[in-house]
Amino acid sequence: MIKKIIPIVFIVTSCMNAPDSFEWVNKLPPPWTMEDKDFEFYLDQFHDRYPDFNDRLKAINLWRVGTPYGLYCLGEEDGKDNDPIIRYDSSDCTVHVLTTLAFAKSSTIEESRSNMIDIHYKPDQENVKAPNYDLRWHFTSDRLLNHPLTADVTPSLVDPNNIEVFDIELNKKQNGQPFLDLGWSSKETIAFIPSEKINTAVLSKLPPVCGVAFVKRDYFKLGIVIAHEGYLIDRSNLIHASSEFEKTVNVNLLDYLKNDDKNRFDGAMFFEIRSGQ
Repeated sequence: MIKKIIPIVFIVTSCMNAPDSFEWVNKLPPPWTMEDKDFEFYLDQFHDRYPDFNDRLKAINLWRVGTPYGLYCLGEEDGKDNDPIIRYDSSDCTVHVLTTLAFAKSSTIEESRSNMIDIHYKPDQENVKAPNYDLRWHFTSDRLLNHPLTADVTPSLVDPNNIEVFDIELNKKQNGQPFLDLGWSSKETIAFIPSEKINTAVLSKLPPVCGVAFVKRDYFKLGIVIAHEGYLIDRSNLIHASSEFEKTVNVNLLDYLKNDDKNRFDGAMFFEIRSGQ
């Protein structure tokens, strides 16, 4: 009798702790309502319940759905931008992408802050990363192509005939003036998939969790490529901080790409997220 009971108990326990089960996340209090100590308590539990980095990244994305929208809500806490280095009570699209990655790599608020500095800033001439407005990864396309924690997978998803490629000098407007006063510009070759070419077959080639950045041709004249970004989970759902809904939402990507039967964006780039560990 004992030999029959033990295996059954083990199987039930294993299923309850299975890393592909995200029901636990739905039972948690909303993170944006918490004090730091409570947020930190739950953040640490994500590492125990989701030891796999991509599972944890997905789980924290799900937890943050509903976060109030706030534009340009991160800064250096000094100098040109006094906003917080990291926060969980508000997000715009880029803030959601970066802070969710920082939280997925961290067990404490202090560790999250340190990881956010590592994620959000380029190294200085002495190869040191510190909060510095001029050294932020200001442009999503620059970060997507050149940051060590992202890998552009766009060209691998479709036939070359179904991809659009162009050259641009980031942060340099058509009139030759900089978009942001950074003393910096960068010549890049950008490849994106036009919106009308994005379908379930394309999405099926992606990892279960990845990033997606949306292209607008009208922005090219400003030295900008990307108009919006978020996370794609389960090769179907976009989790992103939405100005339209004034909060972070979880929507079907293919449905979102259409707005009144028109394409919201001209196309998209897709990127894998690396843990850096």
